[in-house]
Amino acid sequence: MHKLRLLAVIALATGWAFGAAAQGTLRIGINEDPDALDPATNRLASGRQPLTAICDKLFDVSTDLDLVPQLAESYVVAPDGMSVTLKLRPGVTFHDGEPMNAEAVRFTLERNVTRTGSLRRSELTALDHAEVVDPLTLRLVLKEPQSSLLLINLAERAGMIVSPKASEALGDRFGTAPVCAGPYRFVERVPQGRIVVERYANYWDRAMQGPDRIEYMPITDSTVRISALRSGELQIAERLTPTDLPQLDADPNVNVVSAPDLGYHVIRLNTNNGPHGALLGRDVRIRQAINLAIDRNAMVHALFEDKYTAGNQFVNPSNPNYDTSHPVPERDVAASRRLLRAAGVPNLTFTLLVPPERERQEAAQFIQAMLSEAGITMNLETQENATMLQNGRRGQFEALFTFWSGRPHPDGNVFTHYSCTGPQNDSKYCNAALDEILVKARQTDDAAERQRLYRSANAILAEELPSLILWHRRTFTGVSTRVRGFVPHPDSTIRVRGITLQ
Repeated sequence: MHKLRLLAVIALATGWAFGAAAQGTLRIGINEDPDALDPATNRLASGRQPLTAICDKLFDVSTDLDLVPQLAESYVVAPDGMSVTLKLRPGVTFHDGEPMNAEAVRFTLERNVTRTGSLRRSELTALDHAEVVDPLTLRLVLKEPQSSLLLINLAERAGMIVSPKASEALGDRFGTAPVCAGPYRFVERVPQGRIVVERYANYWDRAMQGPDRIEYMPITDSTVRISALRSGELQIAERLTPTDLPQLDADPNVNVVSAPDLGYHVIRLNTNNGPHGALLGRDVRIRQAINLAIDRNAMVHALFEDKYTAGNQFVNPSNPNYDTSHPVPERDVAASRRLLRAAGVPNLTFTLLVPPERERQEAAQFIQAMLSEAGITMNLETQENATMLQNGRRGQFEALFTFWSGRPHPDGNVFTHYSCTGPQNDSKYCNAALDEILVKARQTDDAAERQRLYRSANAILAEELPSLILWHRRTFTGVSTRVRGFVPHPDSTIRVRGITLQ
């Protein structure tokens, strides 16, 4: 049996108090080199790791996905649901010494909406404007009564508050030297080398435990991350794959902890983003043929030892919002060939962009072999993840293999990717009926109605297939036995507060 620490029993004993004996340096192996460390524009999941240490949010979520206070101590929703009043934590400063107050929060939220290239805009569509009531009180005035959705989004990058002074001074270069109000301040970044942060002496939570210095080390190959963990060069290694785990079974110096994952792995198909969308976007039968040629269950069994869950929707099959009338499809090569002939492309050829990460490389090769049996040639082109996603935004792709780390509210898994104006809708897929459903789902707090709406949205996406969702992970993290206080989260983000080194 693998040495897994289940989420329910992972609360490890904590060590020394903040400011006590020196904690030294914690080295964390992350899956890839992040894009810009700007909460407004950051897209890669690996960027959330250092950003979470550098930038406190208005709220966080617990391992049970409940909202918990961080920079905002409390909130009150107006009786009509059209505003939310936040009370901010007193005595908080940014790493440049400037006060973290209501005006700074107002500035940040406005920046998230207006900054060129912001990926947070769709997460704040409910917000009309923010009003400063007093230095520690802010009123969020809403366009529609969507307070629950707005609040959960403020527990993600949309709620990371930045220093207005540093933002105005650095402009578009803020992501090269972020200044926030988290427990660690940014020190340096060596591209493809490391991101270094050090504990901020004036952090508001003086009792917080944590190492003095953290180095985030981008290591794409999980085998190399494991070797570095076992040798002691790393103390934490994220995103291990199921096939990595046997190597750690007999190692007395490493534990493996896991948590269910909120997200999904997905092949995005270009349906309408420039000339590269002409082939896969012209006839839904082409996308349906590709879909039917893939055996998700066989892939999960062969590559991931059934530790992941085969899926085909933006929530996993155990989620109440899953559309049970469109389950994970059975593979049907004959039907795939018939659809291709009917669409006029019996010998379909297209190119899939895939990052160098071993898990997606192996899955891409597995899918390539399955598609070939249906007469489909899928060429593979390896690109660094950040480059691949840039090409996705520009429409320079036919298909790309990415993953979404997931959000507690289903809206976070679907709106930004599939609504007509979604900032991460690289396919430029647009369906007015789907948009109407997604907006209604944002507006209701009735769980039964929201479930009905998301099942309707799933039904549309399962038919039109602007992307092929393939599986839902468990997150596996390797942790040195020197580490105390590490708790895995369903959003895959490493919270460094509370971690100590023995």
